[in-house]
Amino acid sequence: MEIKTVGIACDHAGYALKKYVIQYLEEHGYPYKDYGTWSDASVDYPDYGHALAEGIESGEVYPGIGICGSGEGISITLNKHQGVRAGLCWMPEIAHLIRQHNDANVLVMPGRFIDNKTAGKIMDEFFTTTFEGGRHQRRIEKIPVQG
Repeated sequence: MEIKTVGIACDHAGYALKKYVIQYLEEHGYPYKDYGTWSDASVDYPDYGHALAEGIESGEVYPGIGICGSGEGISITLNKHQGVRAGLCWMPEIAHLIRQHNDANVLVMPGRFIDNKTAGKIMDEFFTTTFEGGRHQRRIEKIPVQG
């Protein structure tokens, strides 16, 4: 994966894990843009998920990382955008597959259900796995809703 600038977004339940994600990115020399939130005060995940999705669609950032408590809410929000393929991962093997088969451009992690060590392994897989193409490309092309 060619990394431009990693976009990051979370809600309050993902804030602690987001702090670790930023540490990981800095240690690996990956530039990033933080779309918030910036504390553990209660907020609404769609506000930050939409901002990240718009950054992905505009090309401002690539790839992205979204985090909320279960990972589901921010994932649903991100995937409402036609240019986003967000995949929820709680183990490295899934991160590998969302890149290899789905060409995911946003990694979503459940902040309340994984520890920093697991998150690090998930990010390692996400950032180093390439899209396989072939039959998977045909499937990717069928994802956007044609209006």
